[in-house]
Amino acid sequence: MSVNTPDLFFISGQSFEPAYVALLKNGELARRVEQAIDQLSACALCPRKCRADRLKDALGVCKIGRFARVSSYFPHMGEEDCLRGWRGSGTIFFSGCNLRCVFCQNFDISQVISGLETEPVELAAMMLELQAAGCHNINFVTPEHVVPQALEGLLIAAKAGLRLPVVYNTSAYDSPESLRLLDGVVDIYMPDFKFWDERLALRYVKARDYPEVARASIREMHRQVGALKFDEHGLAKRGVLVRHLVMPGCPEDTRAVLKFIADEISPDTYVNVMAQYHPGGKVANARYAEINRRLTPAEYNEAVRAAYDAGLHRLDERPLVRHML
Repeated sequence: MSVNTPDLFFISGQSFEPAYVALLKNGELARRVEQAIDQLSACALCPRKCRADRLKDALGVCKIGRFARVSSYFPHMGEEDCLRGWRGSGTIFFSGCNLRCVFCQNFDISQVISGLETEPVELAAMMLELQAAGCHNINFVTPEHVVPQALEGLLIAAKAGLRLPVVYNTSAYDSPESLRLLDGVVDIYMPDFKFWDERLALRYVKARDYPEVARASIREMHRQVGALKFDEHGLAKRGVLVRHLVMPGCPEDTRAVLKFIADEISPDTYVNVMAQYHPGGKVANARYAEINRRLTPAEYNEAVRAAYDAGLHRLDERPLVRHML
């Protein structure tokens, strides 16, 4: 696997060190863990600000108490090429979520809580196992509501020799408090900016403030790590990779999201224009009939054109046909 990329987007794999290693050495990572765990007592670590005492297993919107629940972990070969490489992205799928996407592709994980309650030592063991399997990174999937627990496990794993970059794979519905805790810890932020229109956000993800929060979150992520950079093998090492799941019948939202990324983040932002949408979750309900279908090729092609028209030039685009089979 290789990639041709200007020096601006290049980090030598031989000289790369995950961001959290410096914080481990100076004791800051341990201090961040203490701060994060303390905040669970009246949880405001996501924009919902439920104030639930999760230290006593009180549940808020995310339905997760003191310890994270992990539904699965494995070398994932279905992520972007720059993450999966040839040995896979070391994904850890967390159960629960702070959004309520009616179309969620992982509804049985995010909204029907599954998986085992996982203590920090167990979470660290998962990370080290994925590293031993040859994975190129540790990929926290849907971590917005378990930032303290993820940091707690990471501290133990880092002390035991974890040296893979950390991918924060998020809906972008993150709070400033959580992102402050993650500053200098996360190497690769991968937010999915879904909706621009707050009416669509309220209807489909049950959070009217989602667009505002996502914009602020992505700005902060980019401030922390900048544009996505690769090593000599084409593997992502540090920076922001934005996903945009193209929704049926929402071309105006797609154009607005992509224009924001180009104009207010950077035209150098690496963007995956995603064609994977398919009806899931509660979409079969007649109430959501307008999105109870797959994308058409014309809709996806229009989205890709919108990205280029906005000035974006680092796109991960895939032929739609395979997602329609």
